[in-house]
Amino acid sequence: MEANPGTFEQERFAGFLEAGVNRLSIGIQSFNDQHLQTLGRIHNSENAHHAVSAARQIGFTNINTDLMHGLPKQTPEQALEDLQTAIGLAPDHISWYQLTIEPNTEFHSRPPRLPEDETLWDIQEQGQALLAANGYKQYEISAYSQPGRQAKHNLNYWQFGDYIGIGAGAHGKLTLPGEDKILRRWKQRQPKAYMQAIDPVSGQQAIASDELPFEFMMNAMRLHDGVSADLYTPATGMPLSQIETQLQQLRHKGLLVDDPGRIAPTEQGRLFLNDLLESF
Repeated sequence: MEANPGTFEQERFAGFLEAGVNRLSIGIQSFNDQHLQTLGRIHNSENAHHAVSAARQIGFTNINTDLMHGLPKQTPEQALEDLQTAIGLAPDHISWYQLTIEPNTEFHSRPPRLPEDETLWDIQEQGQALLAANGYKQYEISAYSQPGRQAKHNLNYWQFGDYIGIGAGAHGKLTLPGEDKILRRWKQRQPKAYMQAIDPVSGQQAIASDELPFEFMMNAMRLHDGVSADLYTPATGMPLSQIETQLQQLRHKGLLVDDPGRIAPTEQGRLFLNDLLESF
């Protein structure tokens, strides 16, 4: 379950645990109060520290902290200080990702000045080294975990698995073998409309067969170790031969590992992920 570090949310932690939640992801974003204000967050650094310790004291044994880097006016030193602070709290998993400007947000309408590309690269390199030195293995673009603490539900997404969306605004992906379809479905966004609807499904769309290779690869290539080649057919319903030409070309270019049993990006492939995905 995702939770905010604010005091009001912390009062609910015991109820979450009692209800059966066994993994808590705390949306800290930064331990720098000035950066939190810039992001429009209503919690402060003290709330963030207390949220992690409160979750531990209540009984959560599997905790993720969510952090952003590349924030407006953020220096590499500040980004690494955030990361070191998070590591000091000893979470089992750290999600550490660069700020992106999304449509329909305050930042999109009034874009802030973000760090230069060279600064962002320095933050990324130094941060990854710091995480590795402290036992956090990077297994996905923005996910780092202690041994055996990878996020199982996220691994399911990235391996193109199915999931059911329950609740207002929830999304799901369902494979219907008898109908040879893979559907994406989404629910009513507004809680009141969701609660009053006889059928809360707001819409659904079948993934076209010619889009399946890209959909599969867009998820699988987020994983550092990729996926077994044997996963492609049961996940998509399509033969692996459908993409064999592209796989061979990408291996020849050094963007995929040279192993017919796995579909996995090389280090070069991770750096040029968009180029890799364009092949599909």
